[in-house]
Amino acid sequence: MLYGGMPAATVLKTVEEKSNYLKNLFDTVYLKDVIERYKIVNIEEFNELINTISSAVGSLTNPTKLENTFKSVKRINLSRVAIQNYLKYLQDCFLIETSLRYDIKGRRYINTPLKYYFTDVGLRNARVGFREYEQTHLMENIIFNELKIRGYNVDVGIVETFITNKYGKRQRKHLEVDFVCNQGSKRYYIQSAFAIPSKEKMEQETNSLVNIDDSFKKIVVVKDSSPVWRNNDGILIIDLQDFLLNPNSLDL
Repeated sequence: MLYGGMPAATVLKTVEEKSNYLKNLFDTVYLKDVIERYKIVNIEEFNELINTISSAVGSLTNPTKLENTFKSVKRINLSRVAIQNYLKYLQDCFLIETSLRYDIKGRRYINTPLKYYFTDVGLRNARVGFREYEQTHLMENIIFNELKIRGYNVDVGIVETFITNKYGKRQRKHLEVDFVCNQGSKRYYIQSAFAIPSKEKMEQETNSLVNIDDSFKKIVVVKDSSPVWRNNDGILIIDLQDFLLNPNSLDL
């Protein structure tokens, strides 16, 4: 998960060689190409946006939230329109991709916020100097990339449910499904979980899935190596390695 899937990064021998290669690739190929192609003048602001997106992989955000962050935290006056344009440039050069929010029960898309993922996690890690190594977010990014490679349309799922609070009143609650994957008549609901060490953690990771009232397959991908199995709710539990190496893993 550290050096991604760029061909040269997989064959270089040392950590220093891999790191330097990815950093140079990001700066001298991707970044230079975007700046020159779109004639970006405010390069410092553009770089700040890239840094922010790199640090927020797998987090829900949108141009308006980013604009507010720049104003309040970074003291940078970067407009929502400029942010939208910069993000589009990064998508056009295949550096990042987006995942829209989808209301599963309401069967409709929710415009904002959305998630941004890097097409190669090695490039993302190079951008942050290999410092922000949050395995949970990087694992989510890797699963997203693999699903896109397999040809699925991938959205962030939202499941609306109701709970009873301590005062006996019903409250609306939104639960998130990491990935809603569609391809023709096929659909899968997938949750990314770094580890499931306890019954409580299993309930937490599958809560959104068990509240979906259709018959499409539900899957949890875990980092720890373990046999493929199904829990009492019929949810498939598969480890990350099996998921990535078996092109038919979603149909086990």
